[in-house]
Amino acid sequence: MQRRRLVVRGVVQGVGFRPFVAGLARRLGLGGWVRNESGAVIIEAEGPAAALDTLAVALRRDAPPLAAVGDIEVVDCAPTGEATFHIDRSRQSGDGHASIPPDVATCDACLRELADPADRRHGYPFLNCTQCGPRFTVITALPYDRASTTMARFTMCDACAREYEDPADRRYHAEPTACPVCGPHAWVEGPDVADAPAATRHDSASAMAQVRAWLAAGRIVAIKGIGGFHLACDATDDDAVRQLRARKGRGAKPFALMVDSLDAARRLCVVSDAEALALQSRARPIVLLRRRADGAGLVSDAVAPAQDTLGLMLPYSPLHRLIVGDTPLVLTSGNRADEPIARTNEEARERLTTMADGLLLHDRDIHAVCDDSVVRVVLGAPVPVRRSRGYAPYPIALPFAVPAVLAVGAELKATCAVAQDREAWLSQHVGDMETVETLHAFERAAAHLLDLFAITPARVAFDPHPGYLSSRWARQWAASRGIPTEAVHHHHAHHAALMAEHGLPRASGMIGVVFDGTGYGPDGTVWGGEVFVGGYTSVERAAHLATTPLPAGDADVRHVPRLALAHLTAAGIPWGDTLPCVRACPDAERQVLAQRLARGLGIVASSSMGRLFDACAALLGLAQVATFEAQAAIALETAAGHAATASPLAAFAAPVEGDVMRCDPAPMLRDLVARLQRGEDVASLAAGLHVAVADAVVAAARHARARTGLDVVGLSGGVFQNVRLTTLAASGLDAAGFRVLLHRQVPPNDGGLALGQAVVAGTR
Repeated sequence: MQRRRLVVRGVVQGVGFRPFVAGLARRLGLGGWVRNESGAVIIEAEGPAAALDTLAVALRRDAPPLAAVGDIEVVDCAPTGEATFHIDRSRQSGDGHASIPPDVATCDACLRELADPADRRHGYPFLNCTQCGPRFTVITALPYDRASTTMARFTMCDACAREYEDPADRRYHAEPTACPVCGPHAWVEGPDVADAPAATRHDSASAMAQVRAWLAAGRIVAIKGIGGFHLACDATDDDAVRQLRARKGRGAKPFALMVDSLDAARRLCVVSDAEALALQSRARPIVLLRRRADGAGLVSDAVAPAQDTLGLMLPYSPLHRLIVGDTPLVLTSGNRADEPIARTNEEARERLTTMADGLLLHDRDIHAVCDDSVVRVVLGAPVPVRRSRGYAPYPIALPFAVPAVLAVGAELKATCAVAQDREAWLSQHVGDMETVETLHAFERAAAHLLDLFAITPARVAFDPHPGYLSSRWARQWAASRGIPTEAVHHHHAHHAALMAEHGLPRASGMIGVVFDGTGYGPDGTVWGGEVFVGGYTSVERAAHLATTPLPAGDADVRHVPRLALAHLTAAGIPWGDTLPCVRACPDAERQVLAQRLARGLGIVASSSMGRLFDACAALLGLAQVATFEAQAAIALETAAGHAATASPLAAFAAPVEGDVMRCDPAPMLRDLVARLQRGEDVASLAAGLHVAVADAVVAAARHARARTGLDVVGLSGGVFQNVRLTTLAASGLDAAGFRVLLHRQVPPNDGGLALGQAVVAGTR
């Protein structure tokens, strides 16, 4: 007889790991115990050596589906003669770096109970078990026990307690478990509700029925979900969708839809096998899908104006399953365009009643706001566009150890990250940090990560852009605690994030193609069309898009004809009256712009590929106003998707100055204008532009390889959310003998920057 102590790290709390260990140990005839500690699951097991060996192997091989076992430390102990095995009370320890799972979709077993009239949880919107339900949004501290969640105030009834204590039950130590007798309840407030909320507080079924009736009547409803509030309406009702767009201040930005099944998704969109897997995964993200050609009229045109894609998701909680029926629903974040998502009932009453006709509330508190995740399938696998519910705060394994770091990301698509040793944890998506309210939401997200994983940063990493709220906050926060800071340049962070998620070693290098809209360059200009060589510690430009003098300011970025006219000037192309971008600018505006460009007033030097895409969209007449980020570039990609063939355009000029290639789009732009004026098909020209840019990527990578010998190329930055460009570039690079890396764990856009900042700061 032997006794061993096993310390198991990884994602092992909140996933049914202790019940799994207890059941396994009992089947093997072992005595001892298992418990949660702040940083791990601790096991002491006693019995024959062969049984203990089997236990150690099975911990990794047979772990619960939501678990991700990392290190297992095994130490021999003195036998005590313990013959039975039990789950011990959790303890707080000095090591708080355990990982917890994200919120995951309702499992099949719980869905069967939800639909079974004979089951005591029939129609109950908060049922869950060890394999599904809320985790990250309800956990307040580690170790993971009910007392450390927002379920702490709900005392289990006798029936729930028996399940919770029964090793054979799938709710054995399921911390958020509940039922209609003892758990949270939902109610409605708004029109048609007598004496609300008291009359419906203990009748969730009545609340669900009222919400369905409101939606069917064309009403807009604010719905409290797992990670915050949504605003919902019938997606087939033009008036309801347009009202929601107006009340929310949404502009033309597409709405996400929730449909009840994969079959319903396929009626609206073309769904590949890889996209079906993403839709049905435990994360249940919004998946960006191409609309069916015969799907016109199945949802309101106001859902996604002028787009050939729809963002679809399937129900991921019992509450959503009880609301969504045969009709697709708009399900968008519960906020105005410039505000964080409403989290509490009080916030909803204060902020959402002017947008919603009714409220669906409940009394399970949300500790961490978590917006819906968004993915897009590229080359057969998902690329995150927004990493949040279903993914955060799942850890990212680092290829080397780093000291404790807090990284604060950038301004748009803000996230933060903490990293220590060989793991990094990214926060949920916070939003565009342009208001004090969003900054406060960011502060809560950062504090939650630091507290949850008990990390005291030795360094704080930030973007050096002088105007970012996140950077100012980082400097002030670090100074108040005497913590050193590290400025990590924007595009280097993109480059490093991609290297880290693919596990490239500390001393390795990569050719990094980083294309986006805006990033503060080391020379004080706006970068965004960069080809780097280097690694975590430093990078050098091997190539870049030729610099164009652009009008500065948000208004100029939104008024894309100004960008087009600036690019025409840089390429030496006259502003002909027949060009759509010229016609879109009144005479007086053109005169002012010409003077600004001539005198350099309010002008910035930019190498941004994102701005080039915007300019070409305006030049081709596809978009003249951008009411949301990348609207013009999306219009360009959409048009290219409708082309029968791609018009061949002149290649970028590629002079080499020193060791650096300057990729000049002027020849391509001149050819584009000439072909447009000859009346060539706009869609074919848009497709040809994508080919020309992809060819420029390959040419720049070849130049970098000849200079350094590197043959690994990574594609990062928000421009590589463009599936057409990414596919063309990756195919061309592959044919040229490169190994190509794409983002698979963090977004290529600024939502992934915090990871790159953390690893760069950690190597310095």
